[in-house]
Amino acid sequence: MPFDFKKEYKQLYLPKNKPALVTVPRANFVAVRGEGDPNVQGGAYQQAVGILYAISYTIKMSYKGTHRIDGFFEYVVPPLEGFWWQDGMDGVDYSDKSSFQWISAIRLPDFVQRQDFDWAVQETSRKKGLDCTPAGFLTIDEGLCVQMMHLGTYDSEPETVALMDAFLLENGYANDFSESRRHHEIYLSDPRKTVAEQRKTVIRHPIKPVTQPGS
Repeated sequence: MPFDFKKEYKQLYLPKNKPALVTVPRANFVAVRGEGDPNVQGGAYQQAVGILYAISYTIKMSYKGTHRIDGFFEYVVPPLEGFWWQDGMDGVDYSDKSSFQWISAIRLPDFVQRQDFDWAVQETSRKKGLDCTPAGFLTIDEGLCVQMMHLGTYDSEPETVALMDAFLLENGYANDFSESRRHHEIYLSDPRKTVAEQRKTVIRHPIKPVTQPGS
């Protein structure tokens, strides 16, 4: 059976529909940075997603070609993820999608080294006739976070975020957004095949303990 990240790391990909703390380990991704409304047909975000999947499947199927990756094992391509922010704001304002800054990403197995990634970018560009140069090899170390499963439309995510914020307040934590720690979403449902009200999305926020006065 191919290795499935969602099944092997359930605490990261299949949280319950209530807030919980999680310590997220360092991981590597194929990533594309961009800005603007992700819903624009044929826009930058949708183009980025196409590049990410093309490269990810080139790596996944590499064992059938001449390129050999040390430590390779068969696996299921992990779900699409997104890191979102807007300048001058903690979290995100869903009513102003045109001002979104984003990093769209797909996790890479640990056996993928930088040289393997570079090969995949070149190979995908050659075979698909697709400019994959916007893609980068990105390492993210999220650390301590709060997360929960969101069921429903993307526009209804603020309701879930409010539950997460209340949980933090009750338990002595606060959000800890920064240049390296962003609002994070993991998309478990294919929006082309799942009605909006039934989409499953992991929402994850970086956090820190709140220092009590005099402590």
